[in-house]
Amino acid sequence: MFDKLREECGVFGIFTKENSDVTRYAYTALYALQHRGQESCGIAVNDRGIINYKRGMGLVNEVFNKEILERLNGGKIAVGHVRYSASGADAYLKTLPLVVKHIKGSMALSYNGSLVNAQELRDDYENKGAIFHTISGAEVLAYAVTEQRLICNSIEESLEKAMNKVKGAYSLAIMSPKKLIVARDPDGIRPLCLGELPGGAGYVAASESCALGAIGAEFLRDVLPGEIVVISDKGIKSIKTHCGKKGSLCVFEYIYFARPDSIIEGVSVHEARIRAGEILADEHPTDADVVIGVPDSGLDAALGYAIKSGIPYGIGLIKNRYVGRTFIQSSQETRESSVKIKLSAIASTVSGKRVVVIDDSIIRGTTMKVIIKILRDAGAKEVHIRLSSPPFKHSCFFGTDIDSRDSLIANQMTHEEIRREISADSLGYLSIEGVERIANGADCGFCTGCFSGKYPMEVPAELPTDKFNLRL
Repeated sequence: MFDKLREECGVFGIFTKENSDVTRYAYTALYALQHRGQESCGIAVNDRGIINYKRGMGLVNEVFNKEILERLNGGKIAVGHVRYSASGADAYLKTLPLVVKHIKGSMALSYNGSLVNAQELRDDYENKGAIFHTISGAEVLAYAVTEQRLICNSIEESLEKAMNKVKGAYSLAIMSPKKLIVARDPDGIRPLCLGELPGGAGYVAASESCALGAIGAEFLRDVLPGEIVVISDKGIKSIKTHCGKKGSLCVFEYIYFARPDSIIEGVSVHEARIRAGEILADEHPTDADVVIGVPDSGLDAALGYAIKSGIPYGIGLIKNRYVGRTFIQSSQETRESSVKIKLSAIASTVSGKRVVVIDDSIIRGTTMKVIIKILRDAGAKEVHIRLSSPPFKHSCFFGTDIDSRDSLIANQMTHEEIRREISADSLGYLSIEGVERIANGADCGFCTGCFSGKYPMEVPAELPTDKFNLRL
């Protein structure tokens, strides 16, 4: 909507030792993860082996009310999901958690990511007689697990075998009648962490640590790349058959996706963004009077740029937090109007000043062009744009919405052409080498494929454009 990468998805799972209000835990945690997806959400609850669930289009508070939460109340295990925005009339068919019944019981599945071989697997399963009811890659993953249940003794063993077949990015939570199983793909592209409820009352897993804090859980650790964690009445069991890689976390988690109060792979997201600004100041210095950030993800990087450069930090743009997520954009003029409704300038900060504007990225360029006009209309003498990420030039195969290189301005124009197109006085991107240093001390490597074209695994030449649109 505002020329940003759309958030991926958020997953949550909880296992308690006694029957408790797991529904409200899940509801609160999904609120904390709402930034990861605003199109749809869902919660599935296991009450003595019976799985009840509610999924719907909209924000958490739009899909769930008091009556629905009371209907789902009870049980010891729950999984939840929020999903990022995507266009198309098929969006409801991708809402999660996915609840399936199979020959050995039932399960509910939530996941964040995208399988690069989803279509290949689906074709193979359908040729063997499988019938699919959705167009989601989650159902392909669920089928890969349930297929193995015919020959395996447990759901975790089935997942372990299925992980030999599926390729791509996934952080998932599976709820069976008696267990909560969570896992990350062997490259650890998507985040997932574990926590413990007060008094040892149970365990939780979430895409980000901010969800643990929201329900009063203590952060324990990140799930390892390739690790399967099984939580049951017997405690916690770790299966590390697929472990061994250092991991290639999507670096955009630190740049934009994650909440700044989250800790991912041992590094504060807030601190990583400040460091990005500091490195940016070293790589692209300029003479200016004030540094401002584009709310919200540009603010921390702007602070880092100001600290390193010595240029005063100021609040120059205000975000209107009451703009509806469904604001209609039927034309270019309307899209520009939506940015002006979303953001406004503080003239006293920028008037007559040489302004450095820090944002996390430029995807298509339309929003930044309007932001610069807003600042110039407010009296800014010069506007220098600095981005806390490298230029986006390549598709993402692992769950974000960079679906076509043709839609990326950095893939269509030179650096100077982009500067002229957005009417900036200067333009500077964080280098690929710089972005790999922002999360100093992280217990992982990083995927920078959308910047460099180098991915942690073999990917197709282009994203599939199949009729099922199996990307989550």
